[in-house]
Amino acid sequence: MFNRAITKKPCSHFADGITTANLGKPDFNLALNQHTDYIAALKSCGLEITELDADENFPDSCFTEDTAVITDEVAVITNPGAQSRRDEIVSMISVLEQFRKLEFIEPPGTLEGGDVMQLEKHFYIGLTDRTNEDGAHQLGNILSKYGYQYTVIPVTAALHLKTIVNYIGNNNLLVTKELFSHPAFNTFNKILVPQNEMYAANCLLINNKLIIPAGFIQVKTELQKLNYDLIELNMSEFEKMDGGLSCLSLRI
Repeated sequence: MFNRAITKKPCSHFADGITTANLGKPDFNLALNQHTDYIAALKSCGLEITELDADENFPDSCFTEDTAVITDEVAVITNPGAQSRRDEIVSMISVLEQFRKLEFIEPPGTLEGGDVMQLEKHFYIGLTDRTNEDGAHQLGNILSKYGYQYTVIPVTAALHLKTIVNYIGNNNLLVTKELFSHPAFNTFNKILVPQNEMYAANCLLINNKLIIPAGFIQVKTELQKLNYDLIELNMSEFEKMDGGLSCLSLRI
């Protein structure tokens, strides 16, 4: 259960951020509207929102999830793997220290929050272009001090771990083909996300409601069969910038 989310408005240079999506340039005004709808959805799930002003120095800074990993005991400040995003953590430190004790990932370790998936007392940490082995094990060692365990998962065909696998409660995973047969996930009920709906793998479970991106009929149908309380959001402009639902907030 979450009580709060930290978000940051997209800046006017949002379209200059890092992307491999090849879906065209995002419409900034539409992105702002979609971000407003996102915040409204979080509020409808019972969250209090700490909404930070846009940071014009960092086009990707609305993707706040990548700056920290938060548990009940600690906020671990990351060291983003993308050089252009490294200093996004600076403004987040003063915000997060209001809510948690802080620990830090140190160079040469790199880590982004999009590569970290928590299932109660166990963390799955993806190895990607943004998170290296040093960063993953630094995080694991920090978390172990607070009674958590962790598993490192190599990822080859996605930006982040949570691009292709997400825990959605009730022992269910949304997962794409790359990790569907991974032994670390053998004990879960797995919902295969088809390749043409891969973007829908990134959903966000908030206090018994499941927020999903709009327009992915096959995934929505499977979730309806499982009686999820769904909230659909149009994420088109964030999809153009390799951003998903989980990326846009830090949940506490």
